[in-house]
Amino acid sequence: MPVSLPPALRLSLDVLRCPTCRTRHLRPDRGALHCPAGHAFDIARHGYAGLLTGARATSGDDASMVQARDRFLSNGAYAPILAAAARLAADARSEQATIVDAGCGTGYYLSGALDELPGARGLGLDTSVRALRLAARVHARAAAVAWDVFRPLPLDDQVADVVLNVFAPRNPAEFHRILRPTGRLIVIRPTGGHLAELRGRLSAMVTIDPAKEQRLHRALSPYFEAVTTEQVEYSAALSRPEVRDLVAMTPSARHLSRADLDDDGLLPDQVTVSVLATAYQPR
Repeated sequence: MPVSLPPALRLSLDVLRCPTCRTRHLRPDRGALHCPAGHAFDIARHGYAGLLTGARATSGDDASMVQARDRFLSNGAYAPILAAAARLAADARSEQATIVDAGCGTGYYLSGALDELPGARGLGLDTSVRALRLAARVHARAAAVAWDVFRPLPLDDQVADVVLNVFAPRNPAEFHRILRPTGRLIVIRPTGGHLAELRGRLSAMVTIDPAKEQRLHRALSPYFEAVTTEQVEYSAALSRPEVRDLVAMTPSARHLSRADLDDDGLLPDQVTVSVLATAYQPR
């Protein structure tokens, strides 16, 4: 039986374009999206659209990583980061804003931004089908699409009021192309002090490149200029299961053994959360 078109995905059809021939006007029919040239893309029974072509829509974010992320984010430990993302998104001051979350994961930050803008619609992009299953159902106005952010985005020019990019890969040229001239790119990334207690105890934890900010500036400066930057920093008290989920939801999980995660002596009971949240305007 064909999958029906999710209401949130219907809201975003007018901004999408065929990733194969780049034409607009994708239309739903018998559980798929079709372009005028005849290309078709399945709508998964979980509610997301599979627009990714030429490669399977998978990533390193497997089921266990996604489940750990969903559990951890639901405990509120990253709520101040969510609040910063939503606040900067709300500065778009558009009652009918279109928010694109590039590398949306489970849709946690997109959902928070939509709550701040009751008339907005959201579109989350990610390669992890496990994460997209959650993102497609995280909010009544949030659609989800399988896509690789490093490739040309399956969106029309100047359709987004906000592009969210939270702990995710970036494609500055494409972000610039899809943003309206009055739009905002919101980038949230860790500082060198983020999760310092974990990095100090678990040698296999992925480190943060000291030159990360310089590389970010070089990548974005041809297309964007910073409008405002907030530092969000605080200490979060965590239970042992929460610490395990925090590690398990990151790429560091690939480098740690189960014994490391089960060793309570290695795991701190509180961690420093430290990120920078910057809103950029297109040049």
